[in-house]
Parts: sequence; C-alpha cells; structure tokens
Amino acid sequence: MAHQSKLSTDRFVLKLGLFYAAYFLFGGVQLPFFPLWLEARGLDAATIGLVIAVPMLARVLAVPFITRAADRFRAIKATLVICAASGALAMTLVGLVDGVVAILLTFTVTAVAVAPVLSLSDAYALCGLGERGRAYGPVRLWGSVAFIAGNIGAGYLLGFISATHLIWLVVAALVVTTMVAIALDPLDVPVTPAGQPRASAGQLWRNPAFLAVAAAAALTQGSHALFYGFSTMEWRAAGLDGVTIGALWGLGVVAEVVLFAYSARLPASLGPLVLLSIGAAGAVLRWTAMALDPPTAMLPVLQILHAGSFGAAHLGAMGFLARAVPKELAATAQGLVATASGIVMASATGLSGLIYAATGSLAYLAMAAMALAGLACAIAAQRFSRPQ
Repeated sequence: MAHQSKLSTDRFVLKLGLFYAAYFLFGGVQLPFFPLWLEARGLDAATIGLVIAVPMLARVLAVPFITRAADRFRAIKATLVICAASGALAMTLVGLVDGVVAILLTFTVTAVAVAPVLSLSDAYALCGLGERGRAYGPVRLWGSVAFIAGNIGAGYLLGFISATHLIWLVVAALVVTTMVAIALDPLDVPVTPAGQPRASAGQLWRNPAFLAVAAAAALTQGSHALFYGFSTMEWRAAGLDGVTIGALWGLGVVAEVVLFAYSARLPASLGPLVLLSIGAAGAVLRWTAMALDPPTAMLPVLQILHAGSFGAAHLGAMGFLARAVPKELAATAQGLVATASGIVMASATGLSGLIYAATGSLAYLAMAAMALAGLACAIAAQRFSRPQ
C-alpha cells in the first residue's frame, strides 16, 4: 500500500507540473507578445492599454463567482477544464476578427474565460499537495520554465513569421492546456461533519490579515502592469531584436525558477509574510531603477530582480493562503485575491498606457509608488497576524 501511495503521489505531482507548464507556456507567449500583435493590427499605445485593461475589469466580476461556485459544488477540476476550453475557443475568435471593437469584445470574453484558471489551479495545487505533504514551489517552477520557453520560442519565431501570426501560438498553447487539464486527477472532496456549519466567504472578509495580504499581493503584482504591457515595445524601439527580448523576459523567470526550486529549503524565519514584504520591496527597487532609463547592460540585472518583485511576493501570498484558509474555501480565497489583483492590474494597465505615452519610462515611478503601498500592506498583515 505504501508503494501504491508513492506512485499515486508522483503521478499527481507529474500531471500538476505538466499543467503548470502548459498554462504558463500560453502566458510566456501571450504576455510579452500580445501587445506586439495588437500593434501589428494597427492599434496605438493608448488603445493597446485600453484593450488589455478593459478585459481585466470584466473578469473582476467573473473570477469570484466562478471560484466560489467551484468550491460550493466541490468541482475545482471540472471548472478548470471548462475555463481552459472556453478560453481556447475565444482566443481563436480574437485571431479571426477585425477592428478595434471586435478585438476588444472577443479578448474580453477570452479574459473572462481564462482569468479563473490560475486561481483554480493554485487552489487545486495547494489542496492536493497539502494532502501529500509536498511543497508548492518545486511543482510551480515548471510553469516558470515553460514561461521562459514561450518567451524565447516566440521571440525566435518572430524572426521568421509576421507579428500578425503570433496569435496562433497563443491559441495552440491554450488547446494544450485544456488537454492537460482533462488529464488531472480529481481531488478528494472535503466533507463537512454533521452539525458543523459549512465554511463561508464571510470568514475571509472578517479576517484583517487575509485582507491585508490580498491588498499587498494585488498592489505588488499590479505594479508590474507597465512592464508587462510596454517593455517589449520599448526594447524593440531601442533596437533589441526578438531573441534578445525573449531572453530578457526569460532571464527574469530563470531567477524566479531558482527561488521556487529552493523555496522548500528556505529558513523558517522567511515565512510567508516576510517573503511578501521582500517581494514588495524588490518591486520598489526594480521600478525605480527602470524609471531612470538604465543602459541595456543593466537590464539583465533588473530582470533578475523578478525573483524578488514577483517570485517572493507570489510564494508569500500562496504560503499564507495555504496556512490560513480552510480547504473548503481554497478556490474562493484564490478568487478573491485574484479579483483584488485584477482590479489593481486593470487600473494600472489603463493608466500606464496614458502615462507612458506622455512621459515614457518615467511612468515606472508610478509603479514604484504602487509597490511601496503594497509593502505597507504586507507589514500591516504581519501585525494583524500576531497573537493578540
């Protein structure tokens, strides 16, 4: 029986790692190169910011509803499959339509479908890995590795194909994501003991530490909006080719992979809330430096800071949720954090397009201020978490 259990655990972890790889391959192509596809379709910087931002606002309504339903019906995996398949179909429509309005509408539908996928997969991972005594970081790192492959691969292909064809790489990655999601093992369904009330989302809203963590994560991750939306275009305008741009994106994720790989070995003093604070502080440093229009030779160093600005913040937030949230609310909690991040990211993306068009790289100072607010929330979360 012990041997069977080990094989089962290995299979679960393998399939989960493959899912993260497929989903983040999609992100590795879509995130840096979708704005370039929009530009190739004739959209200017302000319109690109709008096209990216509006779907973020729309999915704010969808994510908490979908994740709460997944918890209520004990159907995290099934919901994950439906969302991935719907996203693949909608992204296909994005590639087929013409005109700003049509692109905006179809991309909004895509964003609503795809938005819950990461929340659902992280809830699935924290529940399943917790049952098996496995750490989150070493499994999640395969997503980061695939993200690098998407960055570099799409950057390489950009030298051979038109930017208007990049959308089909995104569609293909979503199709693979759907196939792997179908293959995931079902989770053990938690059963509420007779006479005990079921966990409700109100428990999360009444927890000040949870609210502070959600705000810190949202502000820190939201501070990446300008980088996600416009760094590729800025670097290309500076004369960097597609391979170099892809390599720069990949370098940041390599640093993130190293952090994830060793996350289970971090000292106990680097608890979730400390990591969250480190992530916010790293973002402040990174965006302040980017605002100074650093030379190309400095870009690799700033990209390595992604392990701090994103990696540490993400591990901190996930670690807190794994420890502080009941399993019955795993998807709900992920959805609320994602919703907060979506609101902040949508606002930051829309504003960053306007600020960047007016001030160029100085717009990064606004992102640094956002990360500083995230650091204040992370510090507040530590205070709320202390025994009274």
